[in-house]
Amino acid sequence: MPTPLAAASEDPLGNLGTRIREERRSRDMTLEGLAAASGVSRSMLSAVELGQKSPTILLLDRIATALGTSIARLVALEQVDDVVVLRHDDQVVARDPSGWERRILSPVLPGIEFEFMRTTIPALVNAGLFAPHATGSREYIAVQTGVLHLTLDAMHFSLGPGDSMYYAGNRWHGYSNEGTDEPCVYYLAMDVTGEESPHRATIASD
Repeated sequence: MPTPLAAASEDPLGNLGTRIREERRSRDMTLEGLAAASGVSRSMLSAVELGQKSPTILLLDRIATALGTSIARLVALEQVDDVVVLRHDDQVVARDPSGWERRILSPVLPGIEFEFMRTTIPALVNAGLFAPHATGSREYIAVQTGVLHLTLDAMHFSLGPGDSMYYAGNRWHGYSNEGTDEPCVYYLAMDVTGEESPHRATIASD
C-alpha cells in the first residue's frame, strides 16, 4: 500500500505519530479515549503513534476529527508569520490508495482550526464516508471540473463545474465521482472550531 501522504520536497510524515500523540495528550485523552471517539482501534492508533503504520486519509481524518482539529495540523508545522506563501512543491499532498488526492493549500496557524484544500477524485472512485465535526463547524465547497456526488447524512447532491455549496460540518459526509469518465476537482474550505463535540456513533475500523 502506498504512503497516503507525501510532499514533493520532503517527507512530512516523519513526525506524524509524535504529533498525534502530542495533540492527544494536550487534550488529556488516553489511547482508549481517542479510539472510542474516532472509531479507530486502539492497536491501530498505537501503531500509528509509534510510526509502525501509516493511516489512510480516511482514518487520519477520523483521528483529526476526534481530536477536534484538521489533518493539516497533524502533518504540517505551525506558522507564526503574518504572511505565508506555500509554493506548489512544498504543499502537503494526501494520496489515497484508491487514487484520489487531497492537496492542503492553507498554512497551520496558532489557535486556528481551518483547512483549505484541493481534492482530485478520479472517475469511478468513492473517497469514503467522513465523520461529523463539532457542532458549529462549517464547510464550503466549489467544484472546478467534473461531477461531485456529495452525501450529507441521508441527503444526496450532485455538483457540476462552477457549482458551490455550504453545509454544517456536524454531519456524516461522503464524496464520490461515480458514473462519469473524467476526474472531479473541487475546493473545500473547512472551519472545524465548532462549539461542542457532536454525538458520534461507533465507526468500524479496518
